[in-house]
Amino acid sequence: MTAPEDRVTAVHLDEVVTSDIAPGITRIGLPGDAVAARAFDFEPGTQWPEVDVHGADELVYVASGELLDNGRRYPAGSFLHYWPGSRHQPGTESGARILVFTAKAA
Repeated sequence: MTAPEDRVTAVHLDEVVTSDIAPGITRIGLPGDAVAARAFDFEPGTQWPEVDVHGADELVYVASGELLDNGRRYPAGSFLHYWPGSRHQPGTESGARILVFTAKAA
């Protein structure tokens, strides 16, 4: 029998297979069953390619750099909650790594 503390999947973000979203923006897929977890690396001077509209909650943690969104600056350590129906098109001047969490579709 597996003890609860043994039920862990661990990855290092810099060792996970990535995919390109747009020039200068890379997605890092992370493990999870009920929650979709991803990291995104933004190179300096990049912006998400289109307006992102949310049908459900999206939680974002700015792990490094600075995220620009809806006319505001969010430095590393910022936590953002985008509510259902919200819209945004994030970008960065200096570069950023963000962690993004949403519920997986049933």
